Amino acid sequence: MSNVSPLHTEIISILIDELMLEFTADEIGIDTPLMGADSLGLDSVDALQLVVAIEKHFGLKISDPEAAKGVLRSVKTIADAVETFKSA
Repeated sequence: MSNVSPLHTEIISILIDELMLEFTADEIGIDTPLMGADSLGLDSVDALQLVVAIEKHFGLKISDPEAAKGVLRSVKTIADAVETFKSA
């Protein structure tokens, strides 16, 4: 897990804290799918909570459902969206 940045670690903490996941940070890889098969098992309610948490922590608003599907794929895709937003 050498490619884990402080941003990835922060996003993993947000996932665990905000969604009350029963995973440890070590169990969540940056490419682990958040929803769907072989994923952390998040559902649409979790996705909505995560969108709110991302806005609260990073100021990034994700209002388009199609964009949210792409952003909420994994910790890495969330981090990429946050970095793009911060550099804009």
